[in-house]
Amino acid sequence: MKFKRASGILLHPTSLPGPDGSGDIGQEAESFLGWLQAAGQQYWQLLPLGPVGYGNSPYSSLSAFATNPLLISLGRLAERGWLPGTTFEQRPSFPSKKLDFPQSIGFRMSLLRQAATAFFERGAPNDRESFEAYKKQEAHWLNDYALFMALNEAHDGREWSTWDRGVALRDPSALQAARAQLAERVRFHEFTQWAFAQQWAQLRKAAAAKNIKFIGDIPIFVAYHSADVWAHPELFYLDENRRPTVVAGVPPDYFSKTGQRWGNPLYRWDVLAKNGYSWWIERIRELLKLVDVARIDHFRGFAGYWEIPASEETAINGKWKPGPGAPLFQAIQKALGKDLPIVAEDLGMITPDVLALRDQFELPGMKVLQFAFSGPDNAFLPHNYTSPHAVVYTGTHDNDTTRGWYQTTSDSDRVYVQKYVRDVKDVAWDFIRLASASVADLAIVPFQDVLGLGSEGRMNKPGLAADNWDWRFGWDEVPTDSAARMADMTGIYGRSPT
Repeated sequence: MKFKRASGILLHPTSLPGPDGSGDIGQEAESFLGWLQAAGQQYWQLLPLGPVGYGNSPYSSLSAFATNPLLISLGRLAERGWLPGTTFEQRPSFPSKKLDFPQSIGFRMSLLRQAATAFFERGAPNDRESFEAYKKQEAHWLNDYALFMALNEAHDGREWSTWDRGVALRDPSALQAARAQLAERVRFHEFTQWAFAQQWAQLRKAAAAKNIKFIGDIPIFVAYHSADVWAHPELFYLDENRRPTVVAGVPPDYFSKTGQRWGNPLYRWDVLAKNGYSWWIERIRELLKLVDVARIDHFRGFAGYWEIPASEETAINGKWKPGPGAPLFQAIQKALGKDLPIVAEDLGMITPDVLALRDQFELPGMKVLQFAFSGPDNAFLPHNYTSPHAVVYTGTHDNDTTRGWYQTTSDSDRVYVQKYVRDVKDVAWDFIRLASASVADLAIVPFQDVLGLGSEGRMNKPGLAADNWDWRFGWDEVPTDSAARMADMTGIYGRSPT
């Protein structure tokens, strides 16, 4: 996909302000759309929208198809009459600049259950018809997801391979009995998915009116404890007890002597190929119902991936295995169209075969300025961009903020930044200018850099299981001239909406 010259902001909805412990897709999301429009931005980039699992990471989701019920606006549910106004009188005192996951999840899920009860008791006929139509349309993933979530609750969140053997191994009679026994819980999870879809449609309509598009995110791998692996064990390398035999990660490198053992189960690409890659096609099709462009995380894994025996505690004793390569993307093109709206996250240990696969399907790759300052030949430096067919970032969700990075990077990096920029006054905005001025068709800036935040604004520290994904901002932190400064930047460098 080729972008028209434009720019956008990276911000996950959980980071939005709001009174209910976490940002959501309600009124504050529409307010942010207003800021984006005033700032001359045409894209809002998000992290994965799935229901979070281990460590509250959006990259470790309970489903590759479902959406996160914690993003549903409780206020919008109250407007529909499914939550009484008095419900919010006992709202906990949430921190305003941080997401307290346990407290927020408990509060939000409790109110979602109240709203579901009200909907099923007195929902308007047209809403009930819409709900039934949604269930029918999304049955290919929703049936398994809703039952998985109900069973997950019934088993206190334990990994699905430890569940009662009948449901763990998907014995038809056991599944039928569980669906009947847990019918109310199943129906609740169906409701949350429908409610999200309703609210998201409202947000997308508001975005379209402001000429703003969404960029979504697809992690290449899925979590073991997910509806996907439970429902489709044949697509993954699992043993007779349905435990992974091999898992994903990356090999040892300059940053880690033992590599990274992510632990995700690995795909049986031979089985997926025999099925015409239908599971992957449907996964991308579902995301593109929600967003305009999909960024695929760890794109290099489609050319070749690091396979680690599940018995190994580190990634040292892994080996490279060939990915599906071009046949996967040819199948996706055949199903979804030749001009794939996909951005390839081509970072990390990139080899010529990865670049060839990216370029064969004309997918834009990523340039990250924080990786650029090792010397004049660094490919991430703007003067080395050989094609505008790319997306440039000041940093990503896995990086420190630009200000935080500059304060902690090596002296040699810092000196080279000073030489390259010539006069470092506000490094975050200096990087925003570098990205905006580059030939890359699309420039994306994390909102933390617009705010000029230091490391306190970091979203994720890879490898840490706690204290991640919890950053939020308040409107009192947003400089009154920030939108005008961004609009000015887009105008100077030809990225303004036409």
